Amino acid sequence: MTTKISYTIAFITGLGLIFIGTRFLLSPEIAEAGYGIHFNERGDYSFHYIKGIRDILSGLLLCAFILMNERRALGVTLLAGTIVPITDMLIVLSKSYNGVFQAMPHIIAIIICAVFGTILLAAKPQTKAV
Repeated sequence: MTTKISYTIAFITGLGLIFIGTRFLLSPEIAEAGYGIHFNERGDYSFHYIKGIRDILSGLLLCAFILMNERRALGVTLLAGTIVPITDMLIVLSKSYNGVFQAMPHIIAIIICAVFGTILLAAKPQTKAV
């Protein structure tokens, strides 16, 4: 049961990452405000495109591992991927104009990655009846 819940949460997270990445590609200024930083791009959205592609790839990997029923790969990816929201949170909190409220999406992502990555790695493989 916990594996199914973990798969569901990871799949929703993957779809969310694809959405966030797509938003960074299509509406960079709106996505930037939601991310928790202010960036004086002067028409150069290179940072936004880099972040967008990173998020889309991360979301696609999560969804692909779920669809291929790769429990261990998904668990490892979630645990190793925890470094991304931790770093993002530190960047957001390093800005004087931000507080915990702007860091909350990153904190939630850290919890999701750490908890469900651990659950997936600790779960016993399911054996199929012959």
